[in-house]
Formats: sequence, structure tokens, C-alpha cells
Amino acid sequence: MLFLRALLSFLLLPGVVAFLGPWLLAPPLAGRMVHLIALLPWSVGAILLFACVREFYVAGKGTLAPWDPPRHLVVSGPYRYSRNPMYVGVLLILVGWAVGYNTRALGLYALGVGIAFHLRVLLAEEPWQARTFGDEWDRYKARVPRWLF
Repeated sequence: MLFLRALLSFLLLPGVVAFLGPWLLAPPLAGRMVHLIALLPWSVGAILLFACVREFYVAGKGTLAPWDPPRHLVVSGPYRYSRNPMYVGVLLILVGWAVGYNTRALGLYALGVGIAFHLRVLLAEEPWQARTFGDEWDRYKARVPRWLF
């Protein structure tokens, strides 16, 4: 049952933002030339995203969905280096789309999503984690950066 919930939350959240959103924004992408350099951020982002989803499922015993969050604070895998590697992965995927198809619309979409992610982290996720995980969150927050720097 947890696997199905994790799969559904993946499809509804990062699946929509990282894949469906760009496709809807620039539907004629199929006929356009793709710049191969885009495979780098796209691939790294996808690998990072899948690693994060796995950590939420295995270490956190939950999903990435706000309605079914991990039961345990996830501090392993990519979460050793960033408190928000899933968002970093999605943003890399979006940068890959924007670079790959050289479209301003996808670049602006990536920028808007990045701003929305940052605000969500500041206003919702971090306060929730502080209330839910207490001292464990404080220790984690002190040693791991919010993003990558």
C-alpha cells in the first residue's frame, strides 16, 4: 500500500511539475531540435529526484506528498548534502528542458517554480519539520544547508 501511495504522490507532484508542466507549456517540442547538453542537468535531476523518492519511501516510511509525509526525518542519501535535494532535482530537470529546447517560456517556468519551492520551504515545510521533529530537526538544520550552499 505504501508503494502505491508513493507512486501516486510522485506522479501527482514532481511528475506534473517536472514533466507534464513543460510539455503543456511547449507542446510543439517533439518537432524541435534538442541541444544534447541538456541531457546533463536533465539526467542528474532525474537521478536525484528518484533517489529522494526512494529515501522518503525507505528511510522515511512515507511519501513526498504533504498529505502522506515521511514518519521519520530523512537525513540519508542526498539529504546528507541538502535539506531539499528533491527540489534541486526537479529544478535541474526543468533547466534541462529549458536548455534542451532553448525556450524562454520553459526558462521562466523553471524560475517561477524555483521561487515557489523556496517560499514553500520557508513558509510551510521548515516550520512543520521543526514542530514535528523538534531537536532532531534543529541538529540536522545546523549541519546541512537548505540548498547546496
